[in-house]
Amino acid sequence: MAYVKQREQFGKKIAQFQVTQHKLADMVTKIELARLITYKAAWNFDQGRIDPKLTSMAKMNAARTAVKVADEAIQLPGGYGYMTEYEVERFYRDAKITEI
Repeated sequence: MAYVKQREQFGKKIAQFQVTQHKLADMVTKIELARLITYKAAWNFDQGRIDPKLTSMAKMNAARTAVKVADEAIQLPGGYGYMTEYEVERFYRDAKITEI
C-alpha cells in the first residue's frame, strides 16, 4: 500500500486511479470472505461439529484467494513487484505453495 500511495503515473498517484481503488476493494473483499468461511469452519470445530466439507471449502477458498490476491498485489508496484527486494514477491511464492 505504501508503494501504491507514492508511485505516480501520468502525473497522479496510482492510488488515486479508480481502477486501482476497485482492484484494492476487490482484494480486501476476497480476503474477508476467505476469513469468514475459515472462521465458520473453526467455530463449528470448536462446537464439536466437525464438517469435512466446510473445512475443505475453507482451505480451498483461502488458498485460491491468497494466490489471486498476491497475483494482483504483485502487479501494483509494476516491475518492482517481481524483484526479491519487495515482500510481495515472496508472498506470491508462499501463496502458490498453499494452493499446490
